[in-house]
Amino acid sequence: MTPEEIISKYYAQQPALHHILLTHSRAVAERAVSICDRHPELHADRQFVYEAAMLHDIGILHTNAPGIECHGTEPYIIHGYLGGQMLRREGLERHARVAERHTGTGLTAEAIQSQGLPLPQQDWSPESIEEVIICYADKFYSKSNLERVKTPQQVARSLEKFGQQGVEIFLNWYRRFEATESEIL
Repeated sequence: MTPEEIISKYYAQQPALHHILLTHSRAVAERAVSICDRHPELHADRQFVYEAAMLHDIGILHTNAPGIECHGTEPYIIHGYLGGQMLRREGLERHARVAERHTGTGLTAEAIQSQGLPLPQQDWSPESIEEVIICYADKFYSKSNLERVKTPQQVARSLEKFGQQGVEIFLNWYRRFEATESEIL
């Protein structure tokens, strides 16, 4: 099954949410694959990056975020965890890990505990290069404003509310994947 077929399997009855998810996921996938193409030295699995980027937000279906047509019952913060469960049921373990590890710049066990987040208390930070690329690419696109592409500065500012560590992680990714000498933030 293609990523689009898997998405349609779960979202066919919700056309507005289906559109939001596909539009967002395609933008993330395009940026992520572009990073793979520009950085062959990373040895990232390009096909997997495309598939996992398309599926990283599949769990939003179960969350309560009416502003983006999500009318489920779960808190939005756990959409990655829920998506991971869905993808495991599809037999997609590697894809599930991407879904679970793309929130912010990753969630640590300490952050989950200190913020009282409704997630299992473990490290949910991206580990593989593919997980990192998708997590990074996702930060530039919003599901509430599908036409908007955030600048690196806007992404960094949006991460400030979660602490300086996430900002530093993002800026390091930016330097690694995209910055030229004149663009270093």
